[in-house]
Amino acid sequence: MTAPAARPRYAYLGPAGTFTEAALRQVVSDTEAEYLPQTDVTSAIEAVREGRAEHAVVAIESTGEGGVTATLDALAVGSPLVLQREILVPVDFALVGRPGVELADVRRISAHPHAWVQCRRWLAAHLPQATHVPASSNTAPAALLAAEPAQELGFDAALVPPPAVTHYGLRVLADQVADNTEAVTRFVLVGRPGQVPPPTGADKTTLVVHLPSNEAGALLSMLEQLGTRGVNMSRIESRPIGDALGRYSFSIDIEGHIAEPRVGEALMGLHRTCPQVRYLGSYPKADGKATDVRRGTGDAEYQRALAWVEAVRSGEAF
Repeated sequence: MTAPAARPRYAYLGPAGTFTEAALRQVVSDTEAEYLPQTDVTSAIEAVREGRAEHAVVAIESTGEGGVTATLDALAVGSPLVLQREILVPVDFALVGRPGVELADVRRISAHPHAWVQCRRWLAAHLPQATHVPASSNTAPAALLAAEPAQELGFDAALVPPPAVTHYGLRVLADQVADNTEAVTRFVLVGRPGQVPPPTGADKTTLVVHLPSNEAGALLSMLEQLGTRGVNMSRIESRPIGDALGRYSFSIDIEGHIAEPRVGEALMGLHRTCPQVRYLGSYPKADGKATDVRRGTGDAEYQRALAWVEAVRSGEAF
């Protein structure tokens, strides 16, 4: 009898009930794959590099905080990995506590730093006396509230995702406490490099680019490689390289796919003019909106221009 095939393994920021798990469930169900909860996003990414998982789902950007620096930094170094998909998850929070704790009793609140930032106006208005007790994930304090005796906890309440309330059987002190009702976190599916999937017409490409040191106009030169070819950036963030003060790399999302001539030429231009370019994948956009291609930079226009140049070189056109 043939042994059943092992289920693919997906690492993610745990424990159960996190927004990351919600993103992972959009990719694959827990009956089709083995979920591997990790203590932080770096551990999830390293699980793929070390072969302990085939994929990882990690947060990369939020409407409240911008880029998730731990993810950006982990992808910028180490053996290459690629982004294969993006997932969008609406973000909201509930303030929870043990039975017997009232809202007026709360003095210390455990929360992931991103959760605290996304609820700070509500907290300032309703619990101005409360202090922040940092948590490693959005559901780590929920698990503690559900499992540990109250006297052993270093906090009175916690900010958690709504799914964690049911999962851990917690008491809600206040719900919908996020400041921005439109808040969204963007997650990415991370895997090992392989053949790049074909373009869909609604794609993103993610890069990490280093600039030459002490060269006036280096940033402008980098941006011109994209702008002159009609390639739009949807995100750009600087991150310290770490080898010396004043040395930064740029994490960039551009609209388009490496298989498209305008994007391919832009990447060639970056590779020619920048000391290091790390390609982190071309993948479909979560919203499915077709990329707006500027006149003169579409695939057909590049093909016609190339055909003309080849004809000129062969003496068939002038």
